[in-house]
Amino acid sequence: MLFLLDISVPLGMDYLDSRRKSSCAGKIIAASLCITACIIILKQSQSPSYSNLSSFSQHELGVTHVLVTGGAGYIGSHAALRLLNDSYLVTIVDNLSRGNLGAVKVLQDLFPEPGRYYHNITSNTLVVLEAMAAHKVKTLIYSSTRATYGEPVKMPITEKLLSSDGSISLPINPYGKAKKMAEDIIIDFSKTTDMAVMILRYFNVIVSDPEGKLGEAPQPDLREHGRISGACFDAAKGIIPGLKVKGIDCKTADGTCVRDYIDVTDLVDAHAKALAHAKPRKVGIYNVGTGKGRSVKEFVEASKKATGVDIKVEYLGRRPGDLC
Repeated sequence: MLFLLDISVPLGMDYLDSRRKSSCAGKIIAASLCITACIIILKQSQSPSYSNLSSFSQHELGVTHVLVTGGAGYIGSHAALRLLNDSYLVTIVDNLSRGNLGAVKVLQDLFPEPGRYYHNITSNTLVVLEAMAAHKVKTLIYSSTRATYGEPVKMPITEKLLSSDGSISLPINPYGKAKKMAEDIIIDFSKTTDMAVMILRYFNVIVSDPEGKLGEAPQPDLREHGRISGACFDAAKGIIPGLKVKGIDCKTADGTCVRDYIDVTDLVDAHAKALAHAKPRKVGIYNVGTGKGRSVKEFVEASKKATGVDIKVEYLGRRPGDLC
C-alpha cells in the first residue's frame, strides 16, 4: 500500500475570510485521513484471509501495488501519473473535499486551535504506522516539510537540525511542530523493525505536468489562496482580482519571504527515486529543492513579465508563525 501526503507550507498570501471558516473547517476534518503524510509500499504477500477480499488484495508477480491518498489532487495526481509511467499498479483514494492534496494550508489566525495540525498530521501518521505494523508493510516514504527547521541561524539549510555553531534549529509554528513530531514517531518505529524509511523535506511546490496532462484546479472559493504560481496566473487572467502577499518585514533584499520553489514533476521524481532506493533498517532524510531561493516579490514580478499583465498586488504585514 502506498500512502502519499503533502501538506504545503503557506505561501504568504491571504486566506479565507471569516465567513468561510466553518465550512472550511469541516472540509479540513473530513480530509484528514486523505492527507496523512507518507508513502507505503504494498507488501507482495498477504495472509490468506485477505486474498479474496477484492481486486485490491490480489497481486501480480513482479508488480508493486501502490495506493495514493489524495491522488485526485495537485501533487497526488502527478505522483499517480509518474508511478503509472513507471509500471506500478496504482489505486487512488480521495474524498474530493478540496481538490488539493495540500489540504491543511491554514494558519493560526484562521484556525487558532493548533490541535487540528497535531490530529491531521501527527495522529494520522501514527495510525498509518500501526496499520503498517499490523499488515507487515515495511517501506515508507514520508513527505515532510522545510518548516521542521523553523528559522535557521545559518544558510543553506542542511538536513541536520543541530547547526555547526551548536545551536538547535526548531520549528516555530504548529504545522512545523506537528510534522517534526510525526518524523520522530516514524524514526522511533523504525528502530524496532526492519523498515525502509525515506523522509523528504521541501518548501513550495509550483507549476504542472509539462505535457499538459495534469494541472491545478482548486475550488472557486480557494483560488486566491492557492499556490503562488496558480494564483499569479489566475490574477493575470482576471479569475481573481489580485494577490495579497503577507510579509514585507523579512531580512531579505526586498522584504518578502524567500522560498526554494520546486517544480511538482521534480518533487515527484524525488519521491520515486526515494522509493527505489529505500533500504531495510535505514532512515534517509533529504532536503528536496533547487538550492536557490527566490522571494515572493521576484516570483510575482516574473509572472507579470511572462503574462504581460500588470497583476494587482497588495503587500501586507506578515502573519505570526510565517517563515522568512
